[in-house]
This record gives sequence, structure tokens and C-alpha cells, in this order.
Amino acid sequence: MTAPELAAADALISLALAEDLDGRGDITSQHFIPANHRSLGRIMARQSLALCGVEVSRRVFATVDPGLEIHCLAKDGDALERGQTVLTVVGSTQSILSAERTALNFLQRLSGVATLTRRHVSALAGSKTKLLDTRKTTPGWRLLEKAAVRAGGGVNHRIGLHDAVMVKDNHLVAGGTVDELRAGIDRVRGACGPVKIEVEADRLDQVRAFLTVPGIDVILLDNMGAGMLREAVALRNAAGSAILLEASGGVTLETLSDLAATGVDFISVGALTHSATAVDLALDLETLPAS
Repeated sequence: MTAPELAAADALISLALAEDLDGRGDITSQHFIPANHRSLGRIMARQSLALCGVEVSRRVFATVDPGLEIHCLAKDGDALERGQTVLTVVGSTQSILSAERTALNFLQRLSGVATLTRRHVSALAGSKTKLLDTRKTTPGWRLLEKAAVRAGGGVNHRIGLHDAVMVKDNHLVAGGTVDELRAGIDRVRGACGPVKIEVEADRLDQVRAFLTVPGIDVILLDNMGAGMLREAVALRNAAGSAILLEASGGVTLETLSDLAATGVDFISVGALTHSATAVDLALDLETLPAS
């Protein structure tokens, strides 16, 4: 993970631990487990998965108790099978149990995104088409979920509204004329410099027109079937344009291969983040002699 992603993780860890411990701590462990009781904890995969969130999980344990001894045995992006160990943690049983659920929540969610992404990437095997994520992320979790997409083999689209231009029909208040688009692109270039500019099209006549507009980097082909996508690719190739083409809208795991066969450069899938299911990971404890 990048430095900004780890900073986002630290902020979320603080929030999550505050939700769970609320300044009082784990009152169950405090009153049922002796303070000097020590354990070895192992976070284990209970299914096949693509891993993400190892460092985040480690930071949860370290935040709860800096005295815990933590060893990461796998890394983000690893393909794990049932029974493999992600990390071990040794120390106070009270501390391990206080951190357990929060550590697992991060690891299960992020590995769920990575695992779903890996399945989609596998469906694109043999093609040159790259898989993109979207902004359809859990509020507050965007940087982490985008890291999980990369761990699964996907490629990040823009991070937010601030780092790239995406011109959709609602932005073209004058009806989407080429002149309106040219003027808007000129304003962007003057104010923002060399940011990526992408324009949405849902008809082939729009694609044909947008291919003539200087400054466009990507045309997003919205809700087009495989037949229309092939025609759009043919138009781009015939024009000798360097503009890239992205298919989006209604994409499923089952349709990915057919869409990639049309020759589009990218396929974006919102489901990678908005519909990923948490994977099955668990913490197993083994009692150690008291120190």
C-alpha cells in the first residue's frame, strides 16, 4: 500500500477501535481472562482467496498493544488456500481478543474485494483489455478498496472528482455539441494542466464526433453491447486515433470475455467494490505459558 493509503488505514483503524472499545476496552476479556494470560494467535484462511489488508491488520494489533509480537507470513496479492496462515500474533490474550474483530473486519473486506477482482481478471486472460474499478466504493474506504483492486490484479480508475475529468451527459448543458466539448476541454487544460480527460458516449454518432476532438484521452462507451463496441473500436481504428476506449455499464463476470473480445482497451466494473463479499478468515488461539 502507498503512504496515503496507509494514512487512510490508520484513520479508519482509530475510528473502528473507538467504535468497538469506546474508551472502556473489552470488558468481557478484562473480567474473564487473567491479565498475565498469553496466547499465540493465527489468522487462517478458511477458503481460497486473494489476500489484501495484511499491513492494516498488523497495525490494528499494534495499535491495541504495541507489546504484541506480530509476524506477517503472507503479503497482499498472494493467492491463499484454505488452511494457510496470514499472520501470527503472540502476547496478551486480552489484547489479542480486543483487536481480533477489527483486524479481521479489515482483512476480510479487503480480501473480498481482491478475490472478486482476481476472478474478473482471470476472465480476461488472453486479452489485452485491462480491468478498471470505479468510484462506487464504501464511504471512507476508497483508498483501501482501490488498493484491494490492485492486489487482485485490477487497475485503478480515477481516485475521485479531483484528479481526472469525466464528462458525462449531465455536464454538457448545451446538448453535447463538439464546440461545447472543445471549449470545456480548453478550460480544463488552462486551469488544471495535463489531467486525463474522458468523455462518455452512448451512441456511435457521438463516438464518431468525439474522435475528432483534440485533448480527449478516453471515450467511455456506456451500456453498449458487444456489437456496438466492435463498431466503436472499428471507428477508432479507422480514424487512426490514439484515444483509448472503455466499456462500462451492466458488465458481469459472465460477459467480460465477450466484451474484451471486441478490442476495447478497458472494462470498468463497479461490482468489484460495491458488491464484493467478505471472505472467510478466522483467528485461532493457542494458550502459552504465563510470563
